[in-house]
Amino acid sequence: MKLLDPGAIIDGFEILACMHAGGMAHIYRVGHAPAADGTRRQSEFPLAMKIPRMTAGDGAENIVSFEVEHQILPALQGPHVPRFVAAGDMDRTPYLVMEYIEGRTLDHWLDREATPAPLDAQTIAQLGAAVARAAHSLHRQNVCHLDLKPANVLIRPDGRAVLLDFGLSCHAHFPDLLAEQMRKAVGSPIWIAPEQVVGVRGDPRSDVFAIGVMLYQLATGEAPFGEPATAGGLRQRLWMDPVPPRARRPDLPEWLQEVILRCLAPEASARYASAALLAFDLTHPDQIRLTARGRQLQGTGFWTHFKRWVRAAGKSYQPSPLPEQQIAQVPIVMVALPHQDVSDATLYSLREAVGRSLGIRPGARLACVTVISPSETSSTDSARSESTLHRQHLTRMQHWAQGLDLDDHQASFHVLEARDVAEALLQYAEGNAVNMVIMGVATHGLQMQRFVATVPIKVAMHAPCTVILVKQALPFEALMSAGLDAA
Repeated sequence: MKLLDPGAIIDGFEILACMHAGGMAHIYRVGHAPAADGTRRQSEFPLAMKIPRMTAGDGAENIVSFEVEHQILPALQGPHVPRFVAAGDMDRTPYLVMEYIEGRTLDHWLDREATPAPLDAQTIAQLGAAVARAAHSLHRQNVCHLDLKPANVLIRPDGRAVLLDFGLSCHAHFPDLLAEQMRKAVGSPIWIAPEQVVGVRGDPRSDVFAIGVMLYQLATGEAPFGEPATAGGLRQRLWMDPVPPRARRPDLPEWLQEVILRCLAPEASARYASAALLAFDLTHPDQIRLTARGRQLQGTGFWTHFKRWVRAAGKSYQPSPLPEQQIAQVPIVMVALPHQDVSDATLYSLREAVGRSLGIRPGARLACVTVISPSETSSTDSARSESTLHRQHLTRMQHWAQGLDLDDHQASFHVLEARDVAEALLQYAEGNAVNMVIMGVATHGLQMQRFVATVPIKVAMHAPCTVILVKQALPFEALMSAGLDAA
């Protein structure tokens, strides 16, 4: 379809301006067309219209991807996607009308004219965490984006990411039209994941890989695997590692390289198991467990690549489980540890409950959190004393965690300052995509009152996830000892 001029009317929508003329679609700013009496209906938010290109020289994938987006976009919810408004059918004029969102795409941060100085690690981490949270929101709705790239990521003025263009996406509950058309690599060559090369289209870790590519670009200004133009070039990423980012930019911190290279692992099982875990690390870089991967300055050796090449030679399409099932297997488990008026029995019971939860979820992440009052830190004599107080609480939590088997888990420890303990715990759980909160039935020294809910009750009422309230129970040995003393 040719470009539409301002003033054109389509099904009650008036074209205001063309914002983008791409290879697969045209994007227009639109509004409601005036009625016969001259009045104009006002929308509660700005509108954009997407119309696929359908000239003789355009491929069938333009139509198929439009049908995919037409199918998926109305089913999506949340602040990380544009709101769906209307759609036109193929018999007349195919179009999608959706919310127009103000912001800049990630391309802005890759444009050396707009941002001539290299981005600092904190900015890179903030952008990456925003994208990972948006991707996790999709995955929880059983959707894999599968075409994440800078042009498809919009950053709102408040820092939240919005994902655009779902024409190559896969919804686990809808027919996969692209898979029905072709069982081959579908995606943008720079950002496509290794498993996508062999036709896998339902693994959320493919989006984690694409986020890793964008992090690499933001950190170094280079694409980690170049711009392959052939099937053979794409297939190389089934066994190849990129040049370590710190070899190209030595000032990058080791923790950032650790995160990027983990995202870019050829085997999906070696990457972050969920976008939420990736966002967690980017939000808490001081808690990242460093390995040789974060320190290396040389590329992976020939023999490692050769062994991977042998394994990759027989790799083929395998169906994926539901995205929500995959991410549910590797949750973020948060335990709220009290630090006032707490008995050994309570701490023991919490450790037992956490141990049971982690034991049945290999790969889950544990976040140990305690909340202290600002009055505790304000009463200190200096910033050094305040830092000492934080270290004391961190040491106490680490000592508590020594009784847990954490061989298959990462653990992190966080001291929060807040007057409202429940609100602090709720904000932490929501901000870090926590899947499960474990806490005692009476924590942080608050006594049960007749008309005021305790901290655990407030958290259980308003938490965005599962909450397990644990009653204190003495260890079996202590119970035996108590019984003998009574006798």
